[in-house]
This record gives sequence, C-alpha cells and structure tokens, in this order.
Amino acid sequence: MATKTTRFLMLLLLCTAILTITALSLSPSSPSDAYPSGYGACDLAGGVDLIPQRREVYGDGRIFDITHRYTPELAAGFSENGLGQFLWLQGSMKNDSIANFSELRLSTHSGTHVDAPGHVYDHYFDAGFDVDTLDLDVLNGPALLVDVPRDKNITAEVMKSLNIPKGVRRVLFRTLNTDRQLMLKKEFDTSYVGFMKDGAQWLVENTDIKLVGIDYLSVAAYDDLIPSHLVFLLGREHILVEGLKLDNILPGIYTVHCLPLRLLGAEGSPIRCILIK
Repeated sequence: MATKTTRFLMLLLLCTAILTITALSLSPSSPSDAYPSGYGACDLAGGVDLIPQRREVYGDGRIFDITHRYTPELAAGFSENGLGQFLWLQGSMKNDSIANFSELRLSTHSGTHVDAPGHVYDHYFDAGFDVDTLDLDVLNGPALLVDVPRDKNITAEVMKSLNIPKGVRRVLFRTLNTDRQLMLKKEFDTSYVGFMKDGAQWLVENTDIKLVGIDYLSVAAYDDLIPSHLVFLLGREHILVEGLKLDNILPGIYTVHCLPLRLLGAEGSPIRCILIK
C-alpha cells in the first residue's frame, strides 16, 4: 500500500511540475490559445490515457452529426486562410485562474450555420427578424436527404428532376461540394455548387419545402449569390441551413434536429444539426 501511495504522489508531483512549466510560459496579461500543448498530458487514473473520443455517429449508428467541427482550417466565406483562430483561453487554471474560461470570436455565418431574413433584407433586419424569430418547428422534424446531379448548379430543371414529393418540408441537398470536401479546404472556393435564382424560385413556387440545407457555406451559387437568397428569404417562411456535413450518409428519410443560438439581433448563427435514422 505504501509503495502504491508513493508512486501516486510521485506521479502527482511530476504532473504538477509539467503544468507549472506550461503556466510560466503563458503571459498573465494576454489570452492564450485554447487548449495549449499541456492539455491532456497527465494521467492520474492508474495508467489509462485521458484521450477524448470525438465521434460522427452515435446511438449504435442511428444518430449522425452533420455539423462541421470548428477548426482554424475550416472554410470561411471569402477567406483564403480559413476560419483562423477563433477560440482563446482568457482564463487558465495553469495560470492561477480558478477555472478555465474560453472566449469565442467568429462570424455568425461560420461553419454549419443558419440564415435569418435580415441577412439580405435590411428592412427585415431593422424590424428584428433575427435568428431568435426562426420557427423551431421548421428546424426539427422529418427530412429528406437527396443527391443532386454532380455536373451542375441547382436550377429549375434540376429541381424538377429530383421529383421531391409534395408534403416534404425539409430537404438536405448533397452536391459535388461534399465529394470535393470543400468545407475542409481553407481557401473559399467560388466554384461550389448552389442554387441558381430560377432553381430557388421553382422550389418556393412548386414545393412544400421550408427548410433548405446544403453542403457549403452558401445555399446560393456564387453567380446568383444575392438573387437566390432574396428569393428564399422574401416570404420569411424558408430557413436556410448552410455548411452541412453530409458525407457517408445514405439518401433517404431521417429526422433532423437543428438548433441555432438565441442571438438577439443576429441575422445568422452557428447551428448544431443531427440526423436520426
């Protein structure tokens, strides 16, 4: 028993020394990168490595996380260098803080996110049609995942060819963007696939779809960036979910759950989306 206690105390002292050295390298007057190199370095649990498990699928293969993980290299709108540093450790226990406190700084249209009507209509923005006004009934419920023909943007012709039945209210469109892994490339790629204005108009006028999800940073093709958004958001009935992670999921019917932050006054918000088989 004494030997085990001695070994535990020696390990505790070693870990304390490592953390002390790490803390000394951090300036108390300025924030540090979140999760510095010492994070997870010590193990006091009897030889079991403290390695967090990061998953894409949960519940014995029934639950799929279709949200992109935020990293500095994640694609960001109109940026050549990706998202960049977005997380700072403002208070560190390694630097005498009573707890770890991180600060988040990023565009509300970063990563997997949602658009509100005020994104492209200034009078809606002034009137307060922000993400806090979005209908959670639209953002949660049965959804259809479809594969879009890989050689073109989503036009009226493409929408007709998909044969989406009446009554379907939520559709996630998987495109060539997923095949090309565009969300994982730092430089914003204007050749991404999205809706052309006529495709958006056809969807609004001929389907019951209210949630439109897509696999890059914009639901609208670059050549029709604003016109397509204007069509979708004019009536304030359609919700756009952009930057979805749809690889390795079979087309079909799922239950989708998407929850934006309740950001008063914000025309966009990061969003956590999952599909349940």
